[in-house]
Amino acid sequence: MTPVRQNVIDEKLAKMIATDFQPFSIVEDRGFIEFTHALNPMYVLPSRKTLSNSTVQRLYEREHSAVKDRVRNATAVCLTTDCWTSRNTTSFMSVTCHYIENYKTVSSLLECFEFSERHTAENLADELRVAKEWEVDKKVVCCSSDNAANITKAIRLLKWSHLPCVAHTINLIVRDSLKVMKSTTDKLTAIVEFFHKSAVAAERLKSTQKQMGVPVLRPKQDCVTRWNSTFHMLKRAMESKDAIVSTLAIMNSNIELLTQEEWLEIKEACAVLEPFDQVTVKISADSYVTASKMIILCKGLQRVTAKLQRDGTVTLEKVIELVNALCASMERRFHRMEFNPILAETTILDPRLKKLAFHDSRAVEEAIQRVTAAARSSLSSQQSQTREEGAQAIEEPCTAVWSFFDQRATGDIERRNPTADAMLEIRSYLEEPLIPRSTDPLSWWETKASVYPRLTKVMTGRLCIVATSVPSERIFSKAGQIITERRKQD
Repeated sequence: MTPVRQNVIDEKLAKMIATDFQPFSIVEDRGFIEFTHALNPMYVLPSRKTLSNSTVQRLYEREHSAVKDRVRNATAVCLTTDCWTSRNTTSFMSVTCHYIENYKTVSSLLECFEFSERHTAENLADELRVAKEWEVDKKVVCCSSDNAANITKAIRLLKWSHLPCVAHTINLIVRDSLKVMKSTTDKLTAIVEFFHKSAVAAERLKSTQKQMGVPVLRPKQDCVTRWNSTFHMLKRAMESKDAIVSTLAIMNSNIELLTQEEWLEIKEACAVLEPFDQVTVKISADSYVTASKMIILCKGLQRVTAKLQRDGTVTLEKVIELVNALCASMERRFHRMEFNPILAETTILDPRLKKLAFHDSRAVEEAIQRVTAAARSSLSSQQSQTREEGAQAIEEPCTAVWSFFDQRATGDIERRNPTADAMLEIRSYLEEPLIPRSTDPLSWWETKASVYPRLTKVMTGRLCIVATSVPSERIFSKAGQIITERRKQD
């Protein structure tokens, strides 16, 4: 086998290890050695040290350079950040970068590193200066994080605009409101833990479900940091209600059982919380433009929940308290959301929504004024470029023939009012019909770039904004797979 072919296969092996979270020691496993030998007897597996110190390092440097070039070419970026503590109490911090490239949203992980310092605002701000290492610190239009005071202050110290994670805000709203049903949820949590801790109970539940001819579903556990898990626990319990009740009765366990009224509370609560789960899932998808939909989604949650207060759908006292608590919390946290500059401008520049997402005309006018001002600034740089190109054109052949026209054209460009041009462009944009909600707004902007060049430039600095810090949190779900008993030995 030639050295070139050996190197190609080595790199494929390194990519497999990175992609599938395998330990480097896999190259020493007897079964893997026999497998690779069967595929190609001429191929010599590299040592664990060669893989980690040479092959993977070479791949990392190559990918790092490629990603850095892409990030460097972005005109505007949105950062998301979050912290996480592993099972062995090691703290990590991640920073992801989001931008528009060829009218597609792109997400890149800038850093995920161990963070052993105290989580003060100053220390967090120092770590966020990783943006400077990637040469995007001057391009940050917004940074999204959870609502913690320390990270909020850190972002403010760096003089970046801060967008509190909407998913985290919804988490706070629902988890605080669910306290009115604490006695019911605590009982259900104990039942679910019983089935998870007892293999006998879990097997008996499975057998009961089969006998009843219902789907075999394992109870879902609650997670303190994710309210969705509470909803999913409630929903799964309702799906397996009869089997759970029968199994607990047969086993004669000491677990406190739910009353019939509490089961009805769970059923009504699931109906109340379903829209919150749908919105959280929707806004947590980083492959979509999300910030522009926050106003309409959050206001929609308020309207749906307020309707439950009025139409008598909810009948049980505890669930009525839940609905009232949700409405009060949303009124407090979503108050004046339409006046949030980040959310308002992204909404105006989304051709699916524009002004229709607003209820307050003052918020619309303020957003339009800010976008117009931004469009005017982008026009100034374009005018300078046009004048330079005009000056270069004077040196072309037949200058004398074209001189009169060139003088008039240059004068026309200089006489144009940047503000008026920007206003005309946004007015024309707003008069265009809304595109279908399922349409990709960036694809629409690609077709209109020549029609609205100024707004297109502004758009790249607004529709790159993500509404949640979920992209950074998602890194830690991968980190949890990396830090395993088998891999930490590498």
